[in-house]
Amino acid sequence: MAPRPTIQSTYAPWPVRLLNAGGEIWPTARIRAVDLIDSAKRRCGLDDFGDGDFFEPLSRLLEACQSEARLNVIGKIALRADILRTLCHRLLMERDRQDNADIGGQQIRQPLFIVGLPRSGTTILHILLAADPANRAPLSWEVMEPSPPTSEKERERIEGAARNFRRFRWLAPAFSRVHPMGAQLPQECVSLMSPSFLSDQYDTMFNVPTYRAWFLRQDMRPAYEFHRRILQHLQFRENGRRWILKAPAHMFALPTLLSIYPDALFVQTHRAPLDTIASVSSLITLLRRIFSDVVDPRQIGRDALGYWAETLKVFMQERERLPTNRIVDISYEEIHHDPISAIRRIYTHFNWMFTGEIERRMQQTLAQHPREKNAFHHYESSDFGLTAVECAERFADYSDRFGYSSAAAATLPRVLESDPVI
Repeated sequence: MAPRPTIQSTYAPWPVRLLNAGGEIWPTARIRAVDLIDSAKRRCGLDDFGDGDFFEPLSRLLEACQSEARLNVIGKIALRADILRTLCHRLLMERDRQDNADIGGQQIRQPLFIVGLPRSGTTILHILLAADPANRAPLSWEVMEPSPPTSEKERERIEGAARNFRRFRWLAPAFSRVHPMGAQLPQECVSLMSPSFLSDQYDTMFNVPTYRAWFLRQDMRPAYEFHRRILQHLQFRENGRRWILKAPAHMFALPTLLSIYPDALFVQTHRAPLDTIASVSSLITLLRRIFSDVVDPRQIGRDALGYWAETLKVFMQERERLPTNRIVDISYEEIHHDPISAIRRIYTHFNWMFTGEIERRMQQTLAQHPREKNAFHHYESSDFGLTAVECAERFADYSDRFGYSSAAAATLPRVLESDPVI
């Protein structure tokens, strides 16, 4: 058996590397917000982007991408295509809302948000909860093609999303094996905030420190307002089920989230902080290498450690204001060893009905996501400049509260395999 790839040995296929290398010979024009806006208007034959000023965040994002991210050819193509697609979504969705006022009248009641440190079990919980017919998660194809808000050409839209994922898997086979992707899989709902251009999705894809610093100081209400607009769009197409949503980044702005969804419920997942920071650093490294040939894993590790330590500290303070019946804590260890038991505990906490048929569906879903599919690459915490001692210090209060002893963590070996579907 061939050795598993490591962070140091995982790169794009050779035709992609050749294309990127050749692209350095020819300078490319700067991507400007005004040009992309004009292109989107021409492509869609529309000019109303709806409420919310997005020009400044878009401009700052593009400037940072072009001055800091050191994008390769694929990165520049992907950036332009993604922004243009997102602008078109805004135009089309605003047209849909003007054509049918009932979209804006959709009520999003008691949505469940799965939060917690990244790579702590949020993904598999999201997938399993979505298997219950009483629940609904945004599916990747819906998020990629939210307009029209009907089932018109649904099969074509699903296949279009599937083609995009096949292309992505070819570009980044390593990434696709450590994070589940599929047109009909639940999508992390941070994507629902992207049309505001206030989203850490971009910071995950690209090294954009000035955009990141600016973004973290902004009022996130426009992002959550667009989050709700997309949910209303999707709910108009198919109503009657409770929303199951997931994104660790929601911990960054809990008060703003609650201003939009005042009756929201929460599941918080927990895992030893060093393991989560090393794992998410590995994931970001693999993702950024698609779009840039100059990626520093140690910088990624430092940034991830600082961001998630501060985000978790703020969230733990804010969550104290929530009634205990609106949030339940689930450990990664419980999810890893007995995910159905973890799910059953969530249902009990919220007084939801858990039947044998629901369990059967979830067991079937688990069988479709065996952990060996994702056990792919090998990494160490030192690849990202992370140490057990520093991580224990930054997360000391959290670790003590949830049983991840700082003293024990500092003595553990930090050689990690890639995670199962988490």
